Amino acid sequence: MACTLDRNDPLGGLPPKRKFDWDDRLCPIHKFDQHHPLGDVPSEREPPRRCSHSYSFRRLPPTPPILSTAHLPFIARSFRIPHTSDCLNGGYKPVFKDRLQVEEALTFSKTTLENNLKKNVNLVRVSAPLFVTRSSGFNDNLNGVERPATFEPRDFPGVHLEVPFSLAKWKRWALHYYGVEAGKGIVTDFRGLRCDDDVDFTHSLYVDQFDWEKRINPEDRNVEYLKATVKAIYKAVYDTEQAVCKKYGIEPILPEEVVFANSDDMVKEHPHATPKQRENILCEKHKAVFFVGIGGLLPGGQLRHDGRAPDYDDWITPRPDGGHGLNGDLLVWNPVLKQSFELSSMGIRVNPEVLLKQLELCSVPERSQFVWHKLLLDGTLPQTIGGGIGQSRTCQFLLRMCHIGEAQHGWYNPAEVAVLKKDGINLLGLGEFEADPAAKSS
Repeated sequence: MACTLDRNDPLGGLPPKRKFDWDDRLCPIHKFDQHHPLGDVPSEREPPRRCSHSYSFRRLPPTPPILSTAHLPFIARSFRIPHTSDCLNGGYKPVFKDRLQVEEALTFSKTTLENNLKKNVNLVRVSAPLFVTRSSGFNDNLNGVERPATFEPRDFPGVHLEVPFSLAKWKRWALHYYGVEAGKGIVTDFRGLRCDDDVDFTHSLYVDQFDWEKRINPEDRNVEYLKATVKAIYKAVYDTEQAVCKKYGIEPILPEEVVFANSDDMVKEHPHATPKQRENILCEKHKAVFFVGIGGLLPGGQLRHDGRAPDYDDWITPRPDGGHGLNGDLLVWNPVLKQSFELSSMGIRVNPEVLLKQLELCSVPERSQFVWHKLLLDGTLPQTIGGGIGQSRTCQFLLRMCHIGEAQHGWYNPAEVAVLKKDGINLLGLGEFEADPAAKSS
């Protein structure tokens, strides 16, 4: 499936009203070295995790040490490993050696987590689409610059179908479609592709997550309801870890309670730290943290911890603690990688008033004319709270795996695969090969 990009289409993943070269998609004020072997990583300092052109933000990982690949003539670029990890050089011993046992453990972990989610948050499992039409506006825009995997049906030229990045918008429509009452929700086994995501120890091109959404009443749009839902989600993760660790003889590390942190306060307490460094500080101390308030700009003009699209999470509503936003990220301390580790992003969704304000703030008011946005603005779509919980990521954490490729079939940097093999770390399926042994690429 080819990844295509229509630079003139505001639905094609690029900011409208701006001449935009895909090779120059990162903000020039950040002075990225385009000739660096990592392409878009600055040569001297850790980059900000987002840079912006109007509303467009793109995730950038921290810059850890680089392993040279000069001894591998078939690869032209280096790759990154978690700089605090002992994964390589004999520091990592996989819990499982038998491949079938790995698959059994993955199934047990996912099934247990899904059942706990359904019980704790009052969710019902429903089926989900593998693709949506571009013109519907149902695809999640993520940070506004990512290319969707796109194709045209053979017999319907001109019809553009996209593999969703997530079901953030579709789920809200599904609550209306299924007639779900307030206090109840849905969960899906979502599978997607992200052509422009990082490919490293914790990221891949393949996305699998429990995408969930719950209908709420208008009066539930407050931080107390958000925190109560976060506690229910975290309890599902905690109980799953207890079950997995008991079954496979792994030492559990999660505390019984999650700690809530105001992202604005963390900036004040650690003004010179990057967002990732602030996450590491809190997660290493508390082991499980929910960062409240993600997206938008701080009074000083810098991004509030991380980026968010304008049309699903509410990131502008004032809170009693002085911060803004009714959303956040759930992170834990990863004992294998020795760094913070995001399991879930979630939040109370925009209502019509907040949607219009956030579209205006992001300079994309024309999105209000898309089908999905019209349904929200005219009151057809209900008020909701929702999020996604990465399946492979959560399994990577629960089963103490150093690389996400141990928890899912995917494609990874051949140089990375070769170095992992030397340390006895084998990825699932074709992910363990330097190239697909059954195919030739032209």
